[in-house]
Amino acid sequence: MSRIITVGAAQLGPIQRADGRPQVVKRLIELLHRAKAHGCDLVVFPELALTTFFPRWWVEDQAEIDAFFEREMPGPETRPLFEEAQRLGLGVCLGYAELVAEGGVTRRFNTSILVDAAGRIVGKYRKIHLPGHAAHEPWRAFQHLEKRYFHVGDLGWGVWRAFGGLMGMCICNDRRWPETYRVMGLQGVEMILLGYNTPVHNPPAPEHDLLANFHNGLVMRAGAYQNGTWVVGVAKCGREEGCDMIGQSQIIAPSGETVAMCATLEDELCVARCDLDLTRSYKETVFNFARHRRPEHYRLIVDRTGAVPPP
Repeated sequence: MSRIITVGAAQLGPIQRADGRPQVVKRLIELLHRAKAHGCDLVVFPELALTTFFPRWWVEDQAEIDAFFEREMPGPETRPLFEEAQRLGLGVCLGYAELVAEGGVTRRFNTSILVDAAGRIVGKYRKIHLPGHAAHEPWRAFQHLEKRYFHVGDLGWGVWRAFGGLMGMCICNDRRWPETYRVMGLQGVEMILLGYNTPVHNPPAPEHDLLANFHNGLVMRAGAYQNGTWVVGVAKCGREEGCDMIGQSQIIAPSGETVAMCATLEDELCVARCDLDLTRSYKETVFNFARHRRPEHYRLIVDRTGAVPPP
């Protein structure tokens, strides 16, 4: 018997620095309505879906940066999104900047949460692979200061039972690293929800710029196929504060095939009916980890080559 979940990849066009939370939440709610009209069960929003991509600016006033962070979820400005999703009977995956103050210590994370159709937060992930730099590099056309503004995620890659299957999350640069998918794959993940804000221009390696969309799709398709899982990759894209960001939000099957993709650089929804049971033919044959994966030999190879062993 098939286990069908209809997913909407809710791509966002640019969010400008002056755009307030209520204005952005209104756009997210409009995408919820489109998703409901298409029969969706789950709507996936991008990384940092509530604000502009603020790490592109060097700012010394921490209070100015902290204005981009959420101290509770939902809060007064985001509660309408939760309430409307619950009213519509939709689950949501939402990326945002999270500020946590515990025991006199303040930490800041690039976070994603999974919310069920009843409005309950059933899963939380904090970004582990932070790209960019921490020092001011004024030679760049724009900064990429995630290493300055965020702590490395401390929750690991979890997998949660929700929406009739095993759901996982990761964020943006995580998608480039095979360990991201494999850690969830070893937990039997059947669908990975992935938001990103990715500039077209890579200042340290501009020769990569023309391949930005290709590399984006490549790593997500490989992660899906090699771990027998669906992957839902969702962009915030377009020209945001003078910085061009890639789009091509897409839903990828366990075969590695893209089954739905956005065509614009604006607010857009692409939808796919995803059968979670399609993961089985990959998990039970080509990528049956218990039968074919040989981690005991990985250590032997490392020892013989003198390479640094994996953690």
